[in-house]
Amino acid sequence: MTARGRIIIHTGDGKGKTTAALGTAFRALGHGQKVCVIQFIKGQGKYGERIMAENLDNLDWHICGKGFVFKKENIAEDKKIAEQGFRLAKEMIESDTYDLLILDELTYLPSLGFLAVEPIVETITSKPERLTIIITGRNAAPELVEIADTVSDIHVVKHAYQVGIKAQKGVEF
Repeated sequence: MTARGRIIIHTGDGKGKTTAALGTAFRALGHGQKVCVIQFIKGQGKYGERIMAENLDNLDWHICGKGFVFKKENIAEDKKIAEQGFRLAKEMIESDTYDLLILDELTYLPSLGFLAVEPIVETITSKPERLTIIITGRNAAPELVEIADTVSDIHVVKHAYQVGIKAQKGVEF
């Protein structure tokens, strides 16, 4: 009997959404499963998880962003990159190659107006049954929450940034 994959969302304004998804990736890799990570919005950079990923078999990693886009600069280019990333995600889903697919920061595509939520929902719900998909990012659209099996809403109780402590290598990146 084939395991039933799930749709999991880590959302909210707290720290740890991507970290939680990557914890599941390491769990899957430990069981010999094949994992793909597609990062939307986040750009190139020496993130510790990316450095580590270069050394792991069964893990494919794709960067489909050029950095956080919360300022209204080059929106057309950001939208084009996001659309290309989503086409890649669709190909990865349809390939039926992976056991786990992480769509990091995907929730921003509809909230920033880069992609309508309907094609995202259609693509996610047409996944192979065995595939688990984890979606991360703030403000998950209600339509995404509706199709998910598990949703975690991660809230800030206290954050070092609030008292001026800068991001630290090995903790935040």
